[in-house]
Amino acid sequence: MKSYDVRVWAIRKRPTKKASYEVRWRVAGTLPFSETFRTKGLADNFRAQLLRAVQKGEAFDTETGLPDSMASVKPSLTWYDFARAYIAMKWPHAAPNSRDSANETMTLVTTQLLDDRPGRPADDVLRRALRGWAFVVQGANEEPPPVDIANALHWVAKASLPLVTLKNPADIRRVLDSLKLTLSGATAAAETVRRKRAVLFNALAYAVELGELPENPVTLVKWKPPTVTKEVDRRVVVNPRQAGELLAAVSYVGGYRRARGRRLVALFACMYFGGLRPAEAVALRRQDCTLPDSGWGSLILEKSRPTVGKRWTGTGAVHDDRGLKNRPANETRVVPVPPRLVQMLRAHVEEFGTAKDGRLFANERGGVVASTTYWRVWDEARHLALTPEQAASPLAARPYDLRHAALSSWLNAGVDPTEVAERAGNSVEVLLGRYAKCLDGRQDVANRRIARLLEGHGDQEDGHGDGP
Repeated sequence: MKSYDVRVWAIRKRPTKKASYEVRWRVAGTLPFSETFRTKGLADNFRAQLLRAVQKGEAFDTETGLPDSMASVKPSLTWYDFARAYIAMKWPHAAPNSRDSANETMTLVTTQLLDDRPGRPADDVLRRALRGWAFVVQGANEEPPPVDIANALHWVAKASLPLVTLKNPADIRRVLDSLKLTLSGATAAAETVRRKRAVLFNALAYAVELGELPENPVTLVKWKPPTVTKEVDRRVVVNPRQAGELLAAVSYVGGYRRARGRRLVALFACMYFGGLRPAEAVALRRQDCTLPDSGWGSLILEKSRPTVGKRWTGTGAVHDDRGLKNRPANETRVVPVPPRLVQMLRAHVEEFGTAKDGRLFANERGGVVASTTYWRVWDEARHLALTPEQAASPLAARPYDLRHAALSSWLNAGVDPTEVAERAGNSVEVLLGRYAKCLDGRQDVANRRIARLLEGHGDQEDGHGDGP
């Protein structure tokens, strides 16, 4: 419906921490329309366009509040509406960890693109509302959010700035800088910052695809993410004696009757003797293991069971059920394993059996071993096996460090990098790039070669040979 009855009010400066300016107008006695701008100049420009349309005798739409000549001026989407649309588009085909990452990034950016509207919810309520409800694709039978969450989401929908706000270089830089922090305000790890930046770039590319933005605003500013250290810290790598002591200590965790540690000794041994990732060891099945009475055996790896949380799997399960990292679905990897690990796995099966689906490692109820479970056991084992100084150091601080120890020790033993990469499920380039600093003995070899060079050079300088 169109009307020529239009009234435009003067610009109003809003009493907020950050300066903002509001243009308000009414069409045919409707509730006032309003647009908020960061600067008074932008507000003046918008108000001037409204007044010119009135002077030209243009009819205004009673639903949008705009004349035809300004129909494209009003943004079609707020950032919040766009972010929800982006999550809905990505969710069905994204892996659980990718869903979590997209949710975290959209939550963080949304908190940066909110106007200073009265009634702002407490920060923890705001985070719970965005993280747990706004950017999660709920199932058909999900219950509605609690009242405080629903109220917070209603406030966000009203307070969200337009998506086109990000065309301003200052605003996109502010958003990018916010990625350096976690939701709690702590400094984020470099790899986390790069991951969130990638999600934001992908989201804004989708905005360009929808025609909401003329170009990806991330490309408009020179912003450098923190440098990611890809090399493994050699301080985390245990030697064979330390690895043996740690595995022995695991068996003592929880005592003999509860067997909390004994259930996991062979799990950790798979990481150290086979170079498995923790999620690969958790998914290992008996039918995929060749465990002869003597000699070397082999493991056929096909699945990975990382802990991701019920919210992200969409199945109600805590663990994802996926293929191997960086490999096509259903592709396998064969890992030869030494006799010691073969015997440990045979002993584990004899004592604890297998889960219903054939998994070697299960909790007391037969379920998938949670990462929190083996992390707690590992932490207790470190304090049993290591000195207080070592326990306070990065040495084997994470179960994953057993894999680091395995791969670096294979390389140190002179195993061809191509073979190590094949067993590890990495490329040769990634392998050597990550473990270059963990190769023991290279410095000694270099020192001996330099010493021989200097000794020979000194003899020539002095004119003395090796003779009597």
